[in-house]
Amino acid sequence: MPIGMKELESAIRAAIPISHLEIIDMSSGCGENYAVFVVSEAFEGRNTLARHRFINDLLKAQIAEMHAFSQKTLTPKQWEVRQQQEAAAA
Repeated sequence: MPIGMKELESAIRAAIPISHLEIIDMSSGCGENYAVFVVSEAFEGRNTLARHRFINDLLKAQIAEMHAFSQKTLTPKQWEVRQQQEAAAA
């Protein structure tokens, strides 16, 4: 059964405070391949591997029904720096 973007969004938002969230269906609408970009203060003090494990555990049931899943996770401070770098490059 395909997973919907709303289902992923609800699961993430219910578990942690979100500063920024992007969910992209990489499978052209069939719900088999998603990429998520999550910015949350819940990631403070955690390395990238710990953040990814946290999201994987959070979405365990949904990921089990997908063909592929990728993620990027940042803290609000990291997100701010990234936005400043992108603005300076533009």
